[in-house]
Amino acid sequence: MSVDTQAASGRTALTVTGMTCATCVRVVTNALSRVPGVESAEVDLETGRAVVAGAAHPEALVAAVEKAGYDARLA
Repeated sequence: MSVDTQAASGRTALTVTGMTCATCVRVVTNALSRVPGVESAEVDLETGRAVVAGAAHPEALVAAVEKAGYDARLA
């Protein structure tokens, strides 16, 4: 999904690596939720995927996850 498509749909998917437990999921979810424009964030430990709803800039989402100590890229 391109950045333009993500912005138009209001949903951004990320691949997150480095998570190993439920605490990691909570940390990533909280980091994403604090980004301006995020309405909701769902993080799945098993798939390593995060889906964010809202108008947040995709690069800001990646930066928030990386600041929390995990690796992220747009999916």
